[in-house]
Amino acid sequence: MSGVTVHIRAKTFAAQDGAPERALYRDFRLEIADGSFVAVLGPSGLGKTTLLNMIAGLDRAFEGEIRFTGGGGAPRIGYAFQNPRLLPWRTVIENVTLPLDATPEAAARARALLGDMGLADAADVYPERLSVGMQRRVALARAFALEPDLLLMDEPFVSLDEANAERLRDLLAELVARRPTTVLFVTHDSREAVRLADRVVTLAGPPVRIAEDRAVPLSPDDRRRPEAVEAFRGAGG
Repeated sequence: MSGVTVHIRAKTFAAQDGAPERALYRDFRLEIADGSFVAVLGPSGLGKTTLLNMIAGLDRAFEGEIRFTGGGGAPRIGYAFQNPRLLPWRTVIENVTLPLDATPEAAARARALLGDMGLADAADVYPERLSVGMQRRVALARAFALEPDLLLMDEPFVSLDEANAERLRDLLAELVARRPTTVLFVTHDSREAVRLADRVVTLAGPPVRIAEDRAVPLSPDDRRRPEAVEAFRGAGG
């Protein structure tokens, strides 16, 4: 597992079509402890995805530092995007094993994860034959198959109806319990944040700043009780 220390001194969007340059991040700091599950909460368009992309190394156009702690060398980073991003010309099992070494052990790990997801019978099916919920389970399996030290999740359940989203939240919690990793989970849904995370960081801006940082001391059972989640949210002030 890997912790993360983020210091973004400056991240700007260039001027376009007559609009001035916009400061998205300025002197922003965030620390994520090794083995923690942190939800980053904020409205759409604020810059949450940009934060994940900077941590993942997909966006390097900023001034600042991203440091990883708790392990030797560069961490293995899994990334579950808003869109499942499955390759349509590859089967389910081929999509899950895409980031893995071509070894029997890796293939066995991928198939075991598909079994955990209830997708064992769909291993050789192409993504177009899957429902959106099943595609999201495949994407989740692919992220965990890497055995990540750090798992980045960008509103991975956003397009699902509440019943399917809740099933995937349960599944994610079970996977993290069985395969511990550090999780940074972006959402705009405060109920989802409290339901899953042991810490909720609420952002405001721009420029992006931390408006609130709360620990979530709820038990796994309480997290499944809507009234307990609502009571915690209401106590936030």
